[in-house]
This record gives sequence, structure tokens and C-alpha cells, in this order.
Amino acid sequence: MKTLKNFNELVDAEDFLNFFEIPFDQTTVNVNRLHILKVFSSAIAEVDENTKLTETEKITAYKAGLESAYKTFLTSNAQEQKVFPVFQKEHKDVVKLTEISAE
Repeated sequence: MKTLKNFNELVDAEDFLNFFEIPFDQTTVNVNRLHILKVFSSAIAEVDENTKLTETEKITAYKAGLESAYKTFLTSNAQEQKVFPVFQKEHKDVVKLTEISAE
């Protein structure tokens, strides 16, 4: 049986994915680890706002949050998702490849 005590002992993305028995591609996790965990932490915070949930309901909601976070990065990338502030602000001293043309 999965418990919050067990959940709170998890550390790595793989630990969480294995705990919830979510099949995953190691390469996807390696490339997007921090982004997956960041999105997952937001999902956890959202679940934790609902103080009426039982432990089992929380665990189920956490699993759904992790599945969603992981699946997001199967079809998207960090720049598109803009999870971290570095991706959110426009950098004025950068020339994008799409702005370069050959004459």
C-alpha cells in the first residue's frame, strides 16, 4: 500500500515514477528531469490546498499530477513550456536562428 510517509521519502524523478508505477523513457527523464519535477511540484501544491482529501485521494491525485507532468514533456520541451523564469523573459541580447538569413 502506498502511503504519504513512503511518498515523502522519495527523492529522484525515477523514484516517483517507480513509486506510482508509471512506465517511463529514461532518455526523456534525463533530458527533462528538472522540468518534470517542477511541474509535478506545482501539482502537489495544488493537491495539498484541498485539505479535505484523504491520504489515498492525495496519493491518487499526486500520481495524476506526475503522469501529466511526464506526458507533457513527451510531446513538448522546456522552452515551449517555460517552466523556469529563464525561459519566461525575453532576452534582448540574443539573436534567434530564425532571424538570420543568408543573402
